[in-house]
Amino acid sequence: MDMNDDQRRALAPVLDGFIPRSADGVLPGAGELDLGGDLDVVLQRVPVMHAAVVASLAALDRLAQKHGAARFTALSSEQQTRVLGELSCSEHAFPPMLMIYAFGCYYKHPKVLAHYGLEARPPHPEGYQIEPIDLTLLEPVRKRGAIYRKC
Repeated sequence: MDMNDDQRRALAPVLDGFIPRSADGVLPGAGELDLGGDLDVVLQRVPVMHAAVVASLAALDRLAQKHGAARFTALSSEQQTRVLGELSCSEHAFPPMLMIYAFGCYYKHPKVLAHYGLEARPPHPEGYQIEPIDLTLLEPVRKRGAIYRKC
């Protein structure tokens, strides 16, 4: 099941905690890039991970209710920081692997790729230029012949 818009927005401060805005302000934080939708799609490929993240988001809402808000996204940024701190010390903390998925989504974002001088496109079918290599280096291996048993 897809995350709803509120859950995706709730991920923004979590992602900014993983990858904050660069000190010079040139690169945005991961939460600023609105990666929630992309992350949701990626996490759905690993249902256990998706379920764990959704459970952590539900725990954020429960903690927000203890602070008098209807949901986590209704809290001020200072309150969100405190609630995230509370959550990180509980059994409902976000799974550490979420960080790996967040990095993957961040570093394929067009703004981040452009910053590093890369085009925001898949490598195929256009492909990338590769310098020609000297395949004569393989000649000793080819002369040796097969060294495996045929089945």
